[in-house]
Amino acid sequence: MDNSSDEKLVEFFLSGEKESFEVLVFRYFKIIYNFCYRYVGDQNIAEDITQETFVKVWKNISRFDKSKKFKTWIFQIAKNTCIDYLRKKKSIPFSNFENEDGENVFVDNFADNAPLPDEIFRRKDLSDFLERVIGELPVNHKMVILMRYKDELTFKEISEILNESIDTIKSRYRRGIISLREKLGNYDY
Repeated sequence: MDNSSDEKLVEFFLSGEKESFEVLVFRYFKIIYNFCYRYVGDQNIAEDITQETFVKVWKNISRFDKSKKFKTWIFQIAKNTCIDYLRKKKSIPFSNFENEDGENVFVDNFADNAPLPDEIFRRKDLSDFLERVIGELPVNHKMVILMRYKDELTFKEISEILNESIDTIKSRYRRGIISLREKLGNYDY
């Protein structure tokens, strides 16, 4: 069952095999949590939103459109749940990319796990700079870049999740990358 496609697991669950939902939760919990964390910038709130997302999936799984991808559907639910939270909160902390330990969610994915000692100081400077640069990007560019690299989503999946045309998503991605390159080009490594 663990090797089954997401869509097959949904079918199994709807036919009464309750364990298949557990497989879906195991498969998507971490990635949905990470997505929610980046969206709201708070670990505890991201945990709550992630739980709420899976409750919504469980309650609405019978309405899942089998002609679509489950991955896209669950991301749309997570995105909408984040937006609902942010609307209630009335402030959007998108520029917060560090967790409680001071680790940068975006930069850590590009960092070498075993840098040389002289690289450590340069990377710290670069990490701080990259964090500032990403924080300066418009929110829609930031989200597309993070969804593309962190969540490993295709442009089509991002388009479906954000309910925007694929050309709009590609344009935001391209503009975000160009901005990052321009700012990083001015940085002395």
